[in-house]
Amino acid sequence: MYNGSCCLIEGDPITQVLPPLLILAFLLGTLGNGVALCGFCFHMKTWKPSTIYLFNLAVADFLLIICLPFRTDYYLRRRHWAFEDIPCRVVLFMLAMNRAGSIIFLTLVAVDRYFKVVHPHHMVNAISNRTAAGIVCALWAVVILGTLYLLMESHLCVQEQAISCESFIMESANGWHDIMFQLEFFLPLGIILFCSFKIVWSLQHRQQLARQTRMRKATRFIMVVAVVFITCYLPSVSARLYFLWTVPSSACDPSVHIALYVTLSFTYMNSMLDPLVYYFSSPSFPKFYTKLKIRSLIPMQLGHSKTQRPEEMPISDLCRKSCISVANSFLSQSDGQWDLQMC
Repeated sequence: MYNGSCCLIEGDPITQVLPPLLILAFLLGTLGNGVALCGFCFHMKTWKPSTIYLFNLAVADFLLIICLPFRTDYYLRRRHWAFEDIPCRVVLFMLAMNRAGSIIFLTLVAVDRYFKVVHPHHMVNAISNRTAAGIVCALWAVVILGTLYLLMESHLCVQEQAISCESFIMESANGWHDIMFQLEFFLPLGIILFCSFKIVWSLQHRQQLARQTRMRKATRFIMVVAVVFITCYLPSVSARLYFLWTVPSSACDPSVHIALYVTLSFTYMNSMLDPLVYYFSSPSFPKFYTKLKIRSLIPMQLGHSKTQRPEEMPISDLCRKSCISVANSFLSQSDGQWDLQMC
């Protein structure tokens, strides 16, 4: 902990704006990524390299989402960190690591789809699951090493009677943290835009294949990836770049300060929206979501079936009951005839 000249904004509208956004991201993100992880772990019959990439994307998103309650509590307390130094370091490290991991695996998914559509016979499309797992482990190692610096130093700052816990210090540039923040956006952005352009261009020049449903789904998928990535990350990167260009005059400018932290919350929305990527990535997920919907409706149907009138019953139940009644009447008639014969 250190006594720094951390910026203190009167009224601090950040504490009013961010909690609802973070609560929404936590609820929807936990639901969407939790269902996706259940689909991967318990309902995915065959695993392919693309499945491995999507699974790690869901893991990164889920690990980021579970850190949001700590930040929500922090903002609800008017930016007062109620925990110790080590939890502050761990939370900021987890947020940065999984944000970078989410970006990298989202980019990897786009690259994988690019090779499958534009270069269907390339050797990259024939890699084994073990090779894909090795690529994933190497990328996780890069992400962890790139964000490990957040664990190495304290991020607590005394502001009058409050103690803040922030990865960005608004009085100056943050060195490696700013480099990582910009690099993990512009490099993947160039790759995703290139893949999107090449996929759309390739499909437009395949007149016969462009009419196929699979190719249309590939186009929708890559467009979803690009839109989600740009929408969630461009505002915060733009706000931080504006700050770096205008520092030190904007060091404690309330408008710049608020813009940065509000747009930073948009990056968490990426983990909430990534289930859309899973939905458009494979036909298995729409089927899985449909199966979940059907299972949720079964108890309601069972409840209604107890009070169904005969004309509302399914045909199979009517046939079964009619067959039983006919059989009973036949047996009763046979017994009556047998009694008459005995007399």
